[in-house]
Amino acid sequence: MDTTLHLSCLLRLLLAVTVSQTFLICDDLDSFEESWSEITEVDSTLVERLGQRLLPWMDRLSPEQLNPSIYVGLRLSSLQAGAKEAHYLHSLKLSYQQSLLSNDNSDSEAKPSMGQLALYLLALRANCEFVGGRKGGRLVSQLKRFLEDEKGAIGHNHQGHPHTSYYQYGLGILALCVHQKRVHDSVVGKLLYAVEYEQHLQQDHFPVDTLAMAGLAFSCLELSNLNPNQRNRITVALGRVQEKILKAQTPEGHFGNVYSTPLALQLLMASLRPTVELGTACLKAKAALLASLQHKAFQNPLMISQLLPILNQKSYVDLISPDCQAPRVLLEPATETPSQTQVPELIHVTLKVSSIFPSYRHSVSVPVGSSLEDVLKKAQEHSRFRYGTQASLSGPYLTSVMGKKAGEREFWQLLRAPDTPLLQGIADYRPRDGEAIELRLVGW
Repeated sequence: MDTTLHLSCLLRLLLAVTVSQTFLICDDLDSFEESWSEITEVDSTLVERLGQRLLPWMDRLSPEQLNPSIYVGLRLSSLQAGAKEAHYLHSLKLSYQQSLLSNDNSDSEAKPSMGQLALYLLALRANCEFVGGRKGGRLVSQLKRFLEDEKGAIGHNHQGHPHTSYYQYGLGILALCVHQKRVHDSVVGKLLYAVEYEQHLQQDHFPVDTLAMAGLAFSCLELSNLNPNQRNRITVALGRVQEKILKAQTPEGHFGNVYSTPLALQLLMASLRPTVELGTACLKAKAALLASLQHKAFQNPLMISQLLPILNQKSYVDLISPDCQAPRVLLEPATETPSQTQVPELIHVTLKVSSIFPSYRHSVSVPVGSSLEDVLKKAQEHSRFRYGTQASLSGPYLTSVMGKKAGEREFWQLLRAPDTPLLQGIADYRPRDGEAIELRLVGW
């Protein structure tokens, strides 16, 4: 059955009165389509503004700043960046082919991670390209080696952990699947086991984004039937993932939190087993996301690139058979209104580090609208505070504070005192006047 038909049936379902036990009735429900269209049309300006936030990132063409997810998000959206889009893909190809296909193994840190390589393969598929030839074969082999290494780290008894995460593990399987590249049943089995027994997917907070990525990988495998021996387990695990994501919906409508909701919606909208409950939950989540857009909650390019497909009723699973001829609206750069020169208002933020001895506490003054990263830089200028970061596709993240590096299976957590974890990274979160921010070394 065609993926587009699945999506159509899901969308028509939301106002359905009758659903049989086995088959979804998709007849005479035009009123829902009008309702759905009304939601997207009213907010078309918001969607355009969201896409405009990606344009400056497409001018950042250094290898460490190139982000394949930006290209994927745009190609699955109702928007396009014209010549800039094609130039960005060209830059991605040059960077990834040069770094991965080089015979020089001395600078392994500069090579793309498993997640970055997987997103690059998604970007190629978003342009209706299949990896092929000698270069393409080496890219596929590299990603398969990544997955085999992660499978070895998990171990035969499933007591170990991937070097990266199950999120990247699922992303790697998904990327190979949309290119019709089969991975061994044992590789898929590790992800299935993790979902079946919840050993590594459930942590202190519900990991909706990880579950959603695993579910997207399972959806692709089910549609493509690349691992027929695992088909029954895949079907059961997919249903389990869907059930757990629905249970994670908050009263406001988000699945987990606002930033994990887009990926969850991608999975649920691509579901092959839609229900009335699922349809209602999707509408509620979409309304919550649109409300978040009104408050400019989405600034991070990775998060925006996961959200844009949803607003075009698409998901990463659609990369199995992408529509590269679909009309898309050309994005124009946002017009900036000139601001009057004035002395910026200052806010005061307290920075705390309790995971070291002696502990650290210092008040920092920064202009209104400053990011947490600005606060850290200011603290470093005027006190004994020191920190280190590492670049990632979702922005810089802390690797060390006051000389204390995060060890294996540790990370520096960002909290708004006393104990509220921040949902954004240091480059995206903007503290308010009087807030106290704690940097805490925790294990996972």
